[in-house]
Amino acid sequence: MKRKVILLTVALLAMATGVRAQFDVHFTHYWTLQNYYNPASAGASGRMNMQAAYSMQMAGYKNAPATMLVAVDYALPAQEKAHAVQAGMLSDKIGLFNNQRLYAGYAYRMNLWGGKLAVGASTGMLSQTFDGGKVEAEEKSDPAIPSSSVDGEVIDIGAGVYYAAGSAYVGLAAMHLTAPTLELGETNEMKVRRSYILHGGCNIPLKNPLLSIQPSMQLMTNLVAWRADVTVRGTYVWDEKKYYAGLTYSPMTSTSILLGAEINSFTFGYAYELFTSGVGLIYGSHDLSVSYKMDLDLGKKGKNKHKSVRYL
Repeated sequence: MKRKVILLTVALLAMATGVRAQFDVHFTHYWTLQNYYNPASAGASGRMNMQAAYSMQMAGYKNAPATMLVAVDYALPAQEKAHAVQAGMLSDKIGLFNNQRLYAGYAYRMNLWGGKLAVGASTGMLSQTFDGGKVEAEEKSDPAIPSSSVDGEVIDIGAGVYYAAGSAYVGLAAMHLTAPTLELGETNEMKVRRSYILHGGCNIPLKNPLLSIQPSMQLMTNLVAWRADVTVRGTYVWDEKKYYAGLTYSPMTSTSILLGAEINSFTFGYAYELFTSGVGLIYGSHDLSVSYKMDLDLGKKGKNKHKSVRYL
């Protein structure tokens, strides 16, 4: 039988915080990164949406988790933007493990009950590398602990549904549908459980037209561990720019402070997560997010035509 590699120091940190009891990454800015968790939300903005996010968890610990995501999604102009595509790359380092996910997806959107119902799917490659050369083990000859770097990769599939009406939305998605097994070398393996994500949110305008409130939530579970996030943000509009501040509460895990701004087509966000259990309040996590949205109509005729100033 194959034996699974367990890096004890990393595993203890993961269980202590409750954040990494699952294989999948959690971002504090989950509401802006919906298409990473749910392929059916691709193209929901109706524009080309380019995003980048970076999360540094449990700052102050050696070999603490660090995650980077780069993604893009685009609603195709044909058929009233019923079709959307997406692509992305995730790099997640935790201890001596380095997990990477390359994916591409498609979503189809249709009219329903005054809103839009979308179904989507994604596929790609999930890979993992374990740097066994840096392991300090008492038994160097233990075959369960690689003495050099080992890696493996598998095909990864996800799917989801997404419904939006007005400023409200709700979605349900599943990641790693085939529950793949990563083979690391000849003697080690890691089973990746399916993950299920439920998310939703809305915008609530106030009497003052410059102010509004955006509640949102996300529940993620692999049926063994779970994490729930409930967020409330307040937005203020000034000089055609939007600024927001808010809080996220994750039961039995953490509380996060959020700040951000939307200037022209750019959106910037920062969050600091304070753990209320496990490692405690000192070793928090930093979460950065930036996105750029643009109108891109590849099917529009004459999109590159320019008038000469001589004929104006």
